[in-house]
Amino acid sequence: MSPTVLLDVLIVALLVPTIIYAVILNRRLDVLRRNRDELGKMIAAFNEATVRAEAGIPKMKRAMEEVGETLRESMEKAQSLRDDLAFMTERADSMANRLEGHLREARSAIKPSAGVETFSQPDLPEPLGMDKVRAIGEGARVVGGIAPGPTLLSALLAEENDPDGRDQRSVAERQLLRAIQASR
Repeated sequence: MSPTVLLDVLIVALLVPTIIYAVILNRRLDVLRRNRDELGKMIAAFNEATVRAEAGIPKMKRAMEEVGETLRESMEKAQSLRDDLAFMTERADSMANRLEGHLREARSAIKPSAGVETFSQPDLPEPLGMDKVRAIGEGARVVGGIAPGPTLLSALLAEENDPDGRDQRSVAERQLLRAIQASR
């Protein structure tokens, strides 16, 4: 064999894999060309999302600054209120201590001696209608009723006049009783 034929065989042997590789590359490029429109749409959507994100950053910064300012104002107000509360608590403690000291002094000054008479509350008259409340309450206990006990109002409303026929109530009390009865 001559060297030219040998060289031709070698070139043919190298051209076969090159042709196979070119066919494979051509198929892949065809797929890429077909998907180029979709790729363009994806790139456009990505660019649009990037632009929106960049436009949203200043808005987020402003919102964070506003929230930070509001938070700072709230913190300052809270600090002021805390200081005021601490001052008022200190004042209340000192006043309570002074009051307690005065109370001790007053108690020690009032302590009854052996022959000294103590003060008692004066006897106050019983409110009108309390005898009726007691009587109705005793009647409920005797019967064994489970309803709540009578009140002064229910006793007053049950019987407007005294048993002897005289009404000892003032005009305002009578008007109040009439208004309560009318509202029922």
